[in-house]
Amino acid sequence: MKKVIFIISLLLLTVFCYGQNNFSKGEELFMQNKPAEAVIYLESAVAGDPSSAITCLYLGIVYEQLNRTEEAIAIYRRILPSAGNLSANVANNLANVYFHRGNTDEAERYYTQAIGFNSAFSRAYLGRANTGIKAGKLQNAVSDYEQYLALEPQSSQRTSIENLVNLIRAEFTAAETRRLLAEEEERRIAEEKQKLLDSVYASLYSAADQSQGISSGAEGVEGYEGEFVLE
Repeated sequence: MKKVIFIISLLLLTVFCYGQNNFSKGEELFMQNKPAEAVIYLESAVAGDPSSAITCLYLGIVYEQLNRTEEAIAIYRRILPSAGNLSANVANNLANVYFHRGNTDEAERYYTQAIGFNSAFSRAYLGRANTGIKAGKLQNAVSDYEQYLALEPQSSQRTSIENLVNLIRAEFTAAETRRLLAEEEERRIAEEKQKLLDSVYASLYSAADQSQGISSGAEGVEGYEGEFVLE
């Protein structure tokens, strides 16, 4: 019995070490930016330990690098409910995949979820801001860009983001000015029309008044006060 337990323990240890070796090798190649080589080891590591959030996260990123987006989505979605302290990272990466595929609704949903997991996760604010620009939700985008810069004051993208925010605000101001001018023009046109109508009505009313003293004589039967004379 002890021998059987020993053999089982040895096998489990061998499997564990094999899985660890796969992960270590995959991680090493991942860090060297060799996704085509890393993917084999990371897939083997995930097969040996499907619950490892970090391994799944690495594998998802490698799938993205290899443009295997369906597989990246699948592994991110599978591990997300049990990703623990990596939940924000996984949700953010999942949002990134949807963003690059042009699915702004799903991208926004998962960026928001990442922020829900970690309100200080700056990259999710940046991703959601970019999604807002793509979806035409400019006011939301400005708010997220500002939150990102508040969390990352030394960001290398600060100048570009500030220029973009200023451009959007200038467009807001121009749009509001155009709206006010358009409303003013509509009011002016409406007043001109009303003046014209009032003038026409006044003219018609005046003509009707003058016509009250003129009669064609055809409205009644004329009386006659004499005798009929036969000739």
